[in-house]
Amino acid sequence: MNAKPRLLTSLDIVTVLLLIAATAMVFFYAPLEAVMGQVQKVFYFHVAAGWVGMLGFLAAAIAGFAYLRTANREWDIIGLSAVEIGMVFALINIITGSIWARPIWNTWWTWDPRLTTAMIMELIYAAYLMLRSGIEDPDRRARFGAVYAIIGFVSVPLTFFSARLFRTIHPVIIGTNQPGATGAFDMTPKMLHTFLFSLLVFSLIFIDLLWRRVRLGRLSDQVEQLKLKTMS
Repeated sequence: MNAKPRLLTSLDIVTVLLLIAATAMVFFYAPLEAVMGQVQKVFYFHVAAGWVGMLGFLAAAIAGFAYLRTANREWDIIGLSAVEIGMVFALINIITGSIWARPIWNTWWTWDPRLTTAMIMELIYAAYLMLRSGIEDPDRRARFGAVYAIIGFVSVPLTFFSARLFRTIHPVIIGTNQPGATGAFDMTPKMLHTFLFSLLVFSLIFIDLLWRRVRLGRLSDQVEQLKLKTMS
């Protein structure tokens, strides 16, 4: 395996520093929301984690299209890596949402359209990993993964727009809220600055993690190819 690129090392350092800066902005720059108090600050990480989750699933769908067109295994590695990262951050999004919901909705979980579609999306990609693991042939597994990632991506826009399409108590951060939304708030300029900066930082985290996971995936693919040659 090739040595770690200097650019990746630089990206590691920049990402860590920016994450520290984003955390400082959340707790010391963004003002305290008048009604919700400290728990509102979860919102900055909650939304950013959800953004990265959906970004990962989008990258997997794009990689799926690219694999079906080229049959290049590199795209399969990228697709799998993006799904794994997307699942982790989608789960963080669900957990942080529950932390916010407990004091605001007086419950850790409710079968609200936004929460339900987010959970279904997570389960769809969990099934993707489980089904991939049951296919031994690498090329067949890659084709299956590509098609599944493309079809599974339907759950992503459904989750994103669920709070706008259905009657829900989940607040819409950008746009018009439903009449029954609970926990909605208007962002001040400092809140908006912190929100946008958090999205930027988490996007860089995604790029950094994806680069690392793809490097690991290449090594894993080389090991698998050697095993197949040994068995043949």
